[in-house]
Amino acid sequence: MRNYLLVLLFFFTASQILANQTTNKVDYLIPNKIKDLYHTSPSVKMTGLLDERVIINLEKRLLNIDTAILLSGFVHRPGSQSWIGEHVGKFLYYAANSYRYSQDRRIKKLMDDVVRKYIATQLPNGYLGTYLPEKYWKSWDVWAHKYAIIGLLQYYSVTGNPQALKTAIKAADLICRVFGDQEGQLDLNNAGYQKGMASGSILEPMIDLYRYTGNQKYLNFAKYIFSVWETETGPKIFSTLQKYGTVTKIANAKSYEMLSCFVGILKYYRLTGEKGLLKPMENAWEDITKHHLYITGTTSSDEVFKEDHFLPADSISQMGEGCVTTTWVQFNEQLLMITGAHKYVEEIEKSFYNHLLAAQSPVTGCVSFYTLLQGPKTYKCDDGQSCCLSSISRGISMIPDMVCGKINGIFSVLVYEPGNMRDSIKAIDGEKIGLNIKSNSDFPISGDIKYLVNPSKTKQFKIKFNIPSWSTDFSITINDEKQSKIIEEDFYIVNRVWKKSDVVKIHFNMPISTIYGAPTYKEKIAFKKGPQVLAMDIGLNLTLADTIGYQLNANWLKYPENSTNNLPVTWIGKQAYLINLQIANKSNSILLVPFADAGQQGAFQKVWLPISEIRKN
Repeated sequence: MRNYLLVLLFFFTASQILANQTTNKVDYLIPNKIKDLYHTSPSVKMTGLLDERVIINLEKRLLNIDTAILLSGFVHRPGSQSWIGEHVGKFLYYAANSYRYSQDRRIKKLMDDVVRKYIATQLPNGYLGTYLPEKYWKSWDVWAHKYAIIGLLQYYSVTGNPQALKTAIKAADLICRVFGDQEGQLDLNNAGYQKGMASGSILEPMIDLYRYTGNQKYLNFAKYIFSVWETETGPKIFSTLQKYGTVTKIANAKSYEMLSCFVGILKYYRLTGEKGLLKPMENAWEDITKHHLYITGTTSSDEVFKEDHFLPADSISQMGEGCVTTTWVQFNEQLLMITGAHKYVEEIEKSFYNHLLAAQSPVTGCVSFYTLLQGPKTYKCDDGQSCCLSSISRGISMIPDMVCGKINGIFSVLVYEPGNMRDSIKAIDGEKIGLNIKSNSDFPISGDIKYLVNPSKTKQFKIKFNIPSWSTDFSITINDEKQSKIIEEDFYIVNRVWKKSDVVKIHFNMPISTIYGAPTYKEKIAFKKGPQVLAMDIGLNLTLADTIGYQLNANWLKYPENSTNNLPVTWIGKQAYLINLQIANKSNSILLVPFADAGQQGAFQKVWLPISEIRKN
C-alpha cells in the first residue's frame, strides 16, 4: 500500500507540473560542426495526397490508440512481451511530429497525458524499462531506453517541458553508469540482440541529449559505443564495410538495427565532423541502392540484407519490414541534410509515394508489418505489440519535414505536394526576408503545378525546383513567360527579382514506364507512373481473377488517361490506369492502381506481372 501511495503522489505531482507548462518549442544548445546543407521549412501545410495520409495517420490511428496498453508494461512490470517498452517512445515521437504539423489540441492533450503517466513509472535510479530486476539488460532493455529518450526529447522539442527532459536525462545517466569499459560496468554489445547493433543504436539519442544539455558524459558514451563496436563482441561496422564494401557482411545483416546505427553515426558526424565517418555511410547507401533496394523504396527480406539482387516479394519472404522502410527514410534524410544531394531526395520520394503509404490502410489507418508486392496486405491496428505498427506511423509523421526547405540557403521544392510553405531566406544582397509560397496541383495525377510566390520585399533571390528523374519535358513559366533552363545538380534554378504575386507554372510529363523483374522476377514486368509504382488489385479485375497464365504482350500495351470511372464508389484514391493485354489471342484490359492504394479492400494484389515478349525499341 505504501508503494502504491508513493506512485500516486509522484503521478499527481508530475501531472500538476506538466499541466502548468505552456507549449514552448526549444532548440539545441550545442551546434553541429558540420553545417547542414538542407534545412526543412519551419511552416509547411500540405493539401494533397501526402496530407491526406498524414491526417489519416492522426485521425484514424494516433487518436484511437489505447494508451493504457502502451503503458501497461511500465505500470505492471514485467510487460506482456519483450519489446513492449519501445512503443511509448515511438508514440511520443510521432505524436509530437503530428502536433507540430497539425497543431491539433487533441493529440497534444493525449501525449501530455501519456508523458505524465510515463514519468510516474520511472524508478528512482532512472530505469524506464519493462523488466523485473533479474532480467535487466539481457534482452531489449537498452533498445527500449533508446526509444524512451528519443520520444521524450521529441516531445520536449515541441513543448519545452522540463520534466520530459529530466526524465530522459535520468534514463541516459543510468545507461552511462551501467555500461562502459570501467571495472564493474557491463559490455554494451552483450545487452541485446543483433551482435551489438540493437543496443549500440542508442548512439542516436545520446547525441541528441548531448546537444540539448551540453553534458560531456553523453558525448563520451557515444565515443565508447564506437570503440566497443570494433571489439570481439561488436558488429564491426566500419572495419567490415572497409574490408567487404557490403552491408550483408555486417554482424548478422539485420536491416532495422543496422540502419538505426547508421542514423546515429551520421548524427555523430554532423556533431563532431570526425573524419572517416561519412564515406563508409555513403558506401553503405550505394550498396543498398544498387543491390538491395526494392522498386517501392524499401529493403530487407526476412528482416535482413540478403545476397545482391535477391529481392523476393511474396508472402513467405517477409519483405519490406515497416521498421526498415521508416529507418531507410531517416538514413536518407541524414545524408540529405549533410550533402543536399538530389539522389537522396529521389529515394525519399520513392519511399513516400510507394512503400511507406502502401503500409498504411487509407480506409482504417491501420498498418502492415510486412507490405508485400505480391499478395494481400495484412493491416493491423494493435496498440503496442508490434514494432512495425509503431514505426510506420512514425515514418508517416516525418513526411512534412522533407517536402521543401532550404538547400545551401536556397529555398528548394523537393516534392511536388500542393500546399502552403513559409520560410525566411537571404536575398542576393544579403538581406533576410520572409517568403510565402502557395502551390496548387493534383500531383501525382498530373505534372502541372502552379505556385503563387509572395516575398516580404521585392528582392532578387534563387528558388530551386526538383527535376525528377522519371519526368520528361520539364519546363517553367513565370507570369506566362517561359524561362531558359538553368540546371544545377538535377535542380532547375530560377534566379530573378521576385515580387508579390509572381505566378510560377511548372509542367512535366509523367509517362508510364516499365521495369523488368530480373533476376528475381524473370519474365515479369512492373509499371510505374511518375514516382508511383502501379499494381494489379484482383478485386478490381475480377474477370481476370480465375484466368491462369494470362500474359501481357508488348504489342498490346497502351497508356490511356486516368480511368477513375472504373473504380468502385467505396474506393479511396483518385488514380486508375487501363492497360491492354492479350489472353488466348483476344484483347482484354487490366486496371492498375498505385501500389499505395492497392489491396485496401483485402484483395490479393500484384506488382510483378507476366509478360510474353519484350519489344526492343
